[in-house]
Amino acid sequence: MDIKKLVSEMTLEEKAGMCSGKDYWHLKGVERLGIPEVMVSDGPHGLRKQDEEGDHLGVNDSIKAVCFPAGCATTSSFDRELIRKMGEIIGDECQAEDVSVVLGPAVNIKRSPLCGRNFEYMSEDPYLAGEMASSYIKGVQSKNVGVSIKHFAANNQEHERMSCSSEVDERTLREIYLLPFEKAVKEADPYTVMCSYNKINGTFSSENEWLLTKVLRDEWGFKGYVMSDWGAVNDRVRGVIAGLDLEMPVTGSDNDKLIVDAVKKGILSEKKLDETVERILNTVFKYFENKKGGIFDREKDHEKAADIASECMVLLKNEEDILPVSADEKLAFIGGFAKKPRFQGGGSSHINCFKISDTLSESLKRADITYAEGFACDSDEEDEQKIKEALSAAKAADKVVIFAGLPDSYESEGYDRKHMGLPECQNRLISRIAGINPNVIVVLHNGSPVEMPWINEVKGVIEAYLSGEAVGIALSRVLFGEVNPSGHLAETFPLKLSDTPCYLNFPGKRGKVYYREGVFTGYRYYDSKDMKVLFPFGHGLSYTSFKIDNLKINRRGNKVTDDIEVSVDVTNIGDRKGKEVIQLYVSDRTGTEVRPLKELKGFEKVELLPGESKTVTMKLDQRSFAYYSTEISDWYAPGGEYDILVGNSCENISVRERIILEAERELPFKAEVTTTIGELKAYPQLGEFMEKVIRPAMSGDEETEKNENSSSKEAITDEMSEAMDNYMPLRAIRSFGGITNEQLYDMVYEINKILNK
Repeated sequence: MDIKKLVSEMTLEEKAGMCSGKDYWHLKGVERLGIPEVMVSDGPHGLRKQDEEGDHLGVNDSIKAVCFPAGCATTSSFDRELIRKMGEIIGDECQAEDVSVVLGPAVNIKRSPLCGRNFEYMSEDPYLAGEMASSYIKGVQSKNVGVSIKHFAANNQEHERMSCSSEVDERTLREIYLLPFEKAVKEADPYTVMCSYNKINGTFSSENEWLLTKVLRDEWGFKGYVMSDWGAVNDRVRGVIAGLDLEMPVTGSDNDKLIVDAVKKGILSEKKLDETVERILNTVFKYFENKKGGIFDREKDHEKAADIASECMVLLKNEEDILPVSADEKLAFIGGFAKKPRFQGGGSSHINCFKISDTLSESLKRADITYAEGFACDSDEEDEQKIKEALSAAKAADKVVIFAGLPDSYESEGYDRKHMGLPECQNRLISRIAGINPNVIVVLHNGSPVEMPWINEVKGVIEAYLSGEAVGIALSRVLFGEVNPSGHLAETFPLKLSDTPCYLNFPGKRGKVYYREGVFTGYRYYDSKDMKVLFPFGHGLSYTSFKIDNLKINRRGNKVTDDIEVSVDVTNIGDRKGKEVIQLYVSDRTGTEVRPLKELKGFEKVELLPGESKTVTMKLDQRSFAYYSTEISDWYAPGGEYDILVGNSCENISVRERIILEAERELPFKAEVTTTIGELKAYPQLGEFMEKVIRPAMSGDEETEKNENSSSKEAITDEMSEAMDNYMPLRAIRSFGGITNEQLYDMVYEINKILNK
């Protein structure tokens, strides 16, 4: 299809019309030119396809579909291939249902555990989120169906999400909040990007030219179209100028007319409008010309959803190997979630499920189990009769499995959580049961971290997250040891809410939220502060044990531009087949900039039989050592020492080695009269000039120096003198050394001359 020719045949009104939706879910077509109407659908962990009478948040029913695990769960798999396969399945479902674009993945960083939409988001770590999102996108788009990666950008809360301004510096944006999008755009080429509701530093994302054009298109090379989140457009013409292509959903003809009028008045060039329409049509025809239909086999995909969920669950605690449970034991299941699991979040990603499996029903196929509700799954109310039944069942059991979690009303799109706690009725019952039976296992159904006041009273904890409609099958397999749990946390579980990095700055006030923690999000903060947490980023146990050793670092040279291969041997030293997640972290020891103690830069998941060993190899490139320097408006990797760290969580590092790298370039430096002596000491080429010119000028009156008595020597120690010298700006030499202004500026000139040779 010759898209440019097609656009040249469109009227101005038709071009403007292509820039907004026909209804909630369809793009407009132009029948006379053979431009089809295509449909988009909510995702990303299943189809929420609605008809023309649909709505954004799901008041009206969507088609029956398969609900896969949410982003909080799938990212915990640390398995690129697994999430790619899930993407392929969803791509096939889209083809069967004639859906051109599925909205997702959602890669907004989990800045605070309170964000109501964290269940959809992937991680607190931008590298992990970017890697997993890229794999998902490749899976979906291998079926010639597009994705819309979202929400671009710095949308990390639901509070005032349609109007608040995220006040964040560029380095923090680049390193934390933009990085998952950058990786996905460069590595997976998503068909579309969805811009967020919020402002960034005072400018709405939907009309932020720096974001949508300079960064996304000019720097990263994005070729697809940008669509708005539903209702995110503030000024339609400004949006087109900034790089927002498609407004969703339908808003009538008013905004289309504004585009037409802007072109006629010369406010918006028709060439710019043509480019906008071309981007939309390129994506429309990429799908339309590769439509193949198919059958949406819901039964088959339900089974696949169970397989995926089994790989995502995280074994947080397993004292005395209380897990897995056995059919030979007297088991008590307690808690409403055992019969009515919470497996997805509320809002635009809510799936109308094909069918739902619960853990009690699935486990009764394996063993005799006594069940007591104990507490409801949708409230914080206590029922004395239910409590009495639960205590009785617990007292008679060998092991008790308590199914706890967050009710639907606690976390959802549209609002943030108010605290990190479970309903108090659950906490109290867990403690009471632990007091009468020492063998308690807690299974959690939640989309984000919770406080666990009972953690030292129970022996086992499984984080099931929101594992999709087949959660019962998957969880039963894990509980009974048919599947060895292999998930690892993609976020930190802090001890309490007040420990979190943004505690004092979330969710903001009076229309602004300040990201004052900077690049110190999640484990970057807890690590750097040496702060105790409940469970660290990357943590995950197994029913077997692994050993990581024999670290080897292979590189062609010593420059930061030379790629590095890091390999370790991993051995299953237990008696079960299992999977381990190998995590590679880099620690900058150069002291060039304030940086987190360590950052994730690689990971691999490996499956091993008992006694088996495999070598895992991961690669590092220049960006693995770089931070974003606003001085040069680019990524910069300093020369000096770095630690290479490999383990199975950010706290559990097994092997490490220090390397020295040479910088590709030095940061530009220009001396000013306010430059300190300490800053100049960092440049060896200034050594001779410092000794011959600056030192004598700083010394002042030699006669006075000779006459200094012993008491003054005691008052001014060598350490104090050195510190004062280091912090002294060059201009101060006029006062303490008695040089003239002319001599001062000559000195600065000579310094810059030496530095710029």
